[in-house]
Amino acid sequence: MTAIRPRAAGTTAGKGPARRPLAARIAARAGSGGVRVLLILTALFWLLPTVGLLISSLRSPADIAADGWWSVFTAPAQLTTENYAQLLKNEAVTDSLVSSLMITVPSTVLVVAVGALAGYAFAWMDFPGRDWCFLLVVALLVVPVQVALVPVAELFGVIGIFETTLGVILFHVAFGLPFAIFLLRNFFAEIPRELLEAARLDGAGELRLFARVVLPLGGPAIASLGIFQFLWVWNDMLIALIFADTDSAPVTVVLQRQVRQFGNNIDVLASGAFLSMVVPLVVFFAFQRQFVSGVMAGAVK
Repeated sequence: MTAIRPRAAGTTAGKGPARRPLAARIAARAGSGGVRVLLILTALFWLLPTVGLLISSLRSPADIAADGWWSVFTAPAQLTTENYAQLLKNEAVTDSLVSSLMITVPSTVLVVAVGALAGYAFAWMDFPGRDWCFLLVVALLVVPVQVALVPVAELFGVIGIFETTLGVILFHVAFGLPFAIFLLRNFFAEIPRELLEAARLDGAGELRLFARVVLPLGGPAIASLGIFQFLWVWNDMLIALIFADTDSAPVTVVLQRQVRQFGNNIDVLASGAFLSMVVPLVVFFAFQRQFVSGVMAGAVK
């Protein structure tokens, strides 16, 4: 009687070792030393403009006019914080940083809050016309911002919020909601139905179900959305240039005016531009773990 030996893992009957899927082979090769070195070099090359901006912001105007920023590696004595000291004495720039926060924080909070509620409604609540309403939201994703500038400006002028911080916030909220609803609805729809049904059997209403079950599970997606929205609004110049008041303009508009008034003040522009990058960098690194979890959610089963 011939003993039946178990088939070795990774083999198929009569066909020898089975080939791994293409994605698995690519992932295995991506972990090799050569690929890692290439990725590190690519990252350093990508960061080169930011490093140049930082070094330029730490050099005097005379040194900037004399040679390139890379000369600091042979003459590190050029580095100075005088540009930042002068910048912080500029009330226009410091006030613009506060204005940027007053625009960005409410715009981000409102988009995340309303988008989460609407995303849950589209994912798990039944109401007439739900699918058609969601298709309308998806269709709004393709509407360019530039198309709405003139009609929205006229509307804001009629209701009296043109050239106000409120008008800028409402514009960002209106154009941020379609993407927020689309993203969160798709994420919430992946939550197992059994969890929601169990909570309903325990007597949880829709609001309690949303707050106690959906929000904790959707934390990574909400964090990712918050980071994206914060960066979009903070770095925006077009909307603020049109809808913001001169006295409450954000830092992007103020720096643009510095270019228009003083064409060669690279010391002010470099330090101001890098200072404006600090806040979004802090926000990104503070929520980096949640951001990565949100991006990778659903990538593997």
